[in-house]
Amino acid sequence: MQLTITVLGNKSIKFLAEILSVITSCNCSVLEIRSSNLAQTTASYLLVDGNWNQIAKLETLLDNLQKRLEIQIHTLRPDSDSSPKKSTGIAYSLETISVDHSNIIEDITNFLFERNICIEEINASSYQAPYIQTPIFSTKFILLIPPEVRLLLLREEFLDFCDNQNIDAIIEPIKR
Repeated sequence: MQLTITVLGNKSIKFLAEILSVITSCNCSVLEIRSSNLAQTTASYLLVDGNWNQIAKLETLLDNLQKRLEIQIHTLRPDSDSSPKKSTGIAYSLETISVDHSNIIEDITNFLFERNICIEEINASSYQAPYIQTPIFSTKFILLIPPEVRLLLLREEFLDFCDNQNIDAIIEPIKR
């Protein structure tokens, strides 16, 4: 049985070590973990595995930990009744950079979703350009492009979209 855990807390609180300790004490194992600092907040995402009894015990201990450390913990048990859908397609990296204006990330994600492109991961940030102090917005996506999507047509449509939005972009396959 698996459990997904999302944790938000103040950056000054070192809660991740305590969460990992609780997971270990319940005889569960971490399958995947990601953690990032966002301003003065730390966000962590974990995928944990264990039997139903271990997961139930972990959920109780996480609730106690949430109250003690004054952090936010949300858990979700992935649906185990249906077999997981295996994603198929070609992994691509997509990077963009542009002058920061509203709706950039929304416009890009809508473009991709309209073409049934699976977004596996998004990283984005806004910063001041050196020398001219103009706000810049950059993104990096990891995409899974289904086999039925014509890659040359997708690339052409996306680059036209970027030209219209004044976005500089690179889309290329991920080589593993």
